[in-house]
Amino acid sequence: MKFFNFHLMPYADVDLDAIKKNGTAWISFSNSNFDPLKGAKLYNRYLDELEYSDQLGFDGVVVNEHHQTAYGLMPVPAVLAGALSRSVKKGKIGVLGRALPLVNNPLTIAEEYAILDTITEGRLIAGFVRGIGAEYHSMGINPAHSKDRFNEAHDLIIRAWTEPGPFEFVGKHYHFKYVNPWPLPYQKPHPPIWVPSQGSKDTIEWAARMKYTYCQTLSPIKSVAKVFDGYRAAAEKFGYIASPDQLAWSMSMFIAETDEKAREMAKPHIEALVNQLLSIPIQMLLPPGYTSPESLKKIAESGVVGHHKTIDNLIEEGVVIIGSPETAREKLEEFSELAGFGNILVKTQFGTMLTEMARENIEAIAREILPKFQN
Repeated sequence: MKFFNFHLMPYADVDLDAIKKNGTAWISFSNSNFDPLKGAKLYNRYLDELEYSDQLGFDGVVVNEHHQTAYGLMPVPAVLAGALSRSVKKGKIGVLGRALPLVNNPLTIAEEYAILDTITEGRLIAGFVRGIGAEYHSMGINPAHSKDRFNEAHDLIIRAWTEPGPFEFVGKHYHFKYVNPWPLPYQKPHPPIWVPSQGSKDTIEWAARMKYTYCQTLSPIKSVAKVFDGYRAAAEKFGYIASPDQLAWSMSMFIAETDEKAREMAKPHIEALVNQLLSIPIQMLLPPGYTSPESLKKIAESGVVGHHKTIDNLIEEGVVIIGSPETAREKLEEFSELAGFGNILVKTQFGTMLTEMARENIEAIAREILPKFQN
């Protein structure tokens, strides 16, 4: 199993009462709540945490993309990945992902990823996502065009990486007279592509058809297992057997000396994450036209959209692993046998967690978990 430190880079100094009063930390939550002085410290602190996990033996570090929210301060994840590309010396750097439909020039993503892959000499994981529904409000893109724009942007990027230029690309949403990007990726034919999702059936089947690594996010472990079974079934339909390396689970983990201490320490931070920072009105999360009725039903069943969650709910449902080293090892072994994933994206910092606590958690996971499960 491969372990990645997946950082959301939240605005940890946020006023939770202000979020509660506004009703969400997304889109309508005024940026007057952002203090650039605190933001500067957070960015550098978060980069330090990712670099530290590389030094302690994690297989890689991961950043992602969200817009106009205190949930994650990474509207342009390639900037953060670029900062890490010279300091992360051993592990891979994953960008999970760039939201393809949100840009009017997908070639900029092809160029960003090619630069990162070249600087790291082939250690980039290229993430492609449609972006959650809230992003379409933020960026002024019609969500009904999401799937078409994603597929077209994907095809353009892959051709740009693998087909000698210059050539012309004519699509419904994108038209380029000259496609001829410099540089090209270091890895051939291109970096490995990972596709994070909330459980959309369409995305699962598409990722399986393309043989891309599928990453399930924000779900109870039983739902994760069902989704991964769906991926494996789709792979068989397309004529091959999916390997554990093609499946990744994104979750939060916190370890302390005892179960009780771990729960006590993690409680305010994990509950702030799921109940304040992650809270999005349904009309923002899943706007009309964004997903099919069948996929909408699957997402609802996954537990992504729900009511107030306590740390006990999250632990019981297997959304997170929080406890002593022994408990964490037992749960991870149980969950990996149930779902069959070969990659785990661990959020070692979440919500309002302070840096000392996050670094101790990174150390505990590296010491207590990695030796048993890694490789």
